[in-house]
Amino acid sequence: MIKATETGARVLIVDDDPAMCETLVDLLESSGLFAASVEDGAAMNRAIAADAYDLLLIDLRLRREDGLTLARSVRETSDVPIIILTGKGDDTDRILGLELVADDYLTKPFNPRELIARVRAVLRRTRPPTLVADRAGPAPTAKSFVFGSFVLDFDARVLYGPDGTPCKLTPNEFSLLETLVQNPNQVLSRDQLLERMRRYESDVFDRTIDVLILRLRRKIEQNPSAPRFIRTERGSGYIFSVPEETGRQP
Repeated sequence: MIKATETGARVLIVDDDPAMCETLVDLLESSGLFAASVEDGAAMNRAIAADAYDLLLIDLRLRREDGLTLARSVRETSDVPIIILTGKGDDTDRILGLELVADDYLTKPFNPRELIARVRAVLRRTRPPTLVADRAGPAPTAKSFVFGSFVLDFDARVLYGPDGTPCKLTPNEFSLLETLVQNPNQVLSRDQLLERMRRYESDVFDRTIDVLILRLRRKIEQNPSAPRFIRTERGSGYIFSVPEETGRQP
């Protein structure tokens, strides 16, 4: 079994191609996830019994087994999310049948960024909001932060939207959002926001904060005039709120 050592969401890969498993483990590990790989259904069942996984990546065409059959067997006893990896030669009926057991599917060969975007999108739909790594200390040092249907990737300095694609943020917009999410549920004055943003070498001024707030609200709020995340505290500043229902399915 090949394993990655990063903390975060746990992904189990079921594929009998060692090279593909190594590629997937490296890809998931570099994105801040824990990954393990197995080559068949028996090993998959043992792994699931031994550890709790947040997502399964199952190859549709294993040499001695049918990936769709394995996915169906998992679905009979578990609601763990499943992404199926298919080949271009797989017929349409079989791919359509994946909708009965899988949360998503991706055709090989795939774009690595698309795979990570789809993994993140499925995890956002099925996991509660959380810092993906260590929460200790006054300022989180996690690699990413999940709020609503968005994922803020600190290392890549990218905000991923509900569909898993990057949102267009200017460097100053990202720095302001990063400052806000690293101080959740705290009222921050303009001066405090400016001081924290200067850590990222942002060229911002007092009134620029208000403009950046307006721009961010247009990009992350469903109703910018009644913001859910970035709220104004009159006379005090701004507060980044993480609603209790954030990221949970209705």
